[in-house]
Amino acid sequence: MSKVKYYYDSENLAYKRIQTRKRKKFGYVVLFLVSSALFGFLIFLLLINTSYFETPKDKIQAREIEALALNYKVLNKKLDLMNEVLEAIENRDNNIYRIYFNTTPISEEERKAGFGGVNRYKDLQGFNNSELMENTTKRVDILTKELVIQSKSLDEIVALAKQKEKLLAAIPAIQPVKNEDLKQMASGFGYRSDPFTKIRKFHYGMDFTARTGTPIYATGDGVVYKADASLSGYGNHIQIQHGYGYKTLYAHLSKYKCRPGQRVKRGDIIGYVGSTGRSQAPHLHYEVFKNGERVNPLNFYYGSISAKEYIEISKLANQENQSLD
Repeated sequence: MSKVKYYYDSENLAYKRIQTRKRKKFGYVVLFLVSSALFGFLIFLLLINTSYFETPKDKIQAREIEALALNYKVLNKKLDLMNEVLEAIENRDNNIYRIYFNTTPISEEERKAGFGGVNRYKDLQGFNNSELMENTTKRVDILTKELVIQSKSLDEIVALAKQKEKLLAAIPAIQPVKNEDLKQMASGFGYRSDPFTKIRKFHYGMDFTARTGTPIYATGDGVVYKADASLSGYGNHIQIQHGYGYKTLYAHLSKYKCRPGQRVKRGDIIGYVGSTGRSQAPHLHYEVFKNGERVNPLNFYYGSISAKEYIEISKLANQENQSLD
């Protein structure tokens, strides 16, 4: 029972009962209910955002997130193992297969190149385990790219293996002048004294002295690219494109026995020793190119001389004497 309240009427000198309006009572009730509901809602929000109030669905989701994080860690360990295996394959590819087939190794920069442009992993950001997911996805992408590069490389190696016979035939592997026709190996690859100026300069080929008219042989299979006197100082000369990055040059010839565009085999006679151009005496000046760079021809005589002969010619070639051109 609600309390009855009174007030003192000073005019009538008497206590009178205070009458509460029904509308005001209703307002108090509504205000109480609204404030109670608002307070209850705030308490509810606080509870659902704490670990003390978890629904069964929240617990399932938490277990799923924990399982996913564990799976990502396991995946990273598998990626470590895959990287080790791939690195071993890449090492064999560069240091065994590509060396065997005389082809350029794939650079580390090309193999390990990342991805430029826009942020590929924007959708993975903003989560509790974003860093783990983003790093794992990056590793998978990079590993996938490396596998594609390695797969293409192995396809190239397979193609080279199928062409091995052609490759071996194309490599300039014999002396351009037979030993029995040689007077001597006059000058080798390296710094030599110029016969005309007497200045020490680099000699990019090997000089074989022989009588004028001595046959000159193609040192590998290929196509005659030039047979003319267009290069200054070389006189009559021949250039043969062997393919696989190889090219040979034969200079100071007395005459030709081939023509541009002609396909030749290793051991075919292509011309004869002479002393045309910038030459001091009859000899053959011989150069070998690999991928556009001059290399020492001495490294390619394994197809025509014995080990003993190779040692002897190597000693002569390495003497810092005077060249003939």
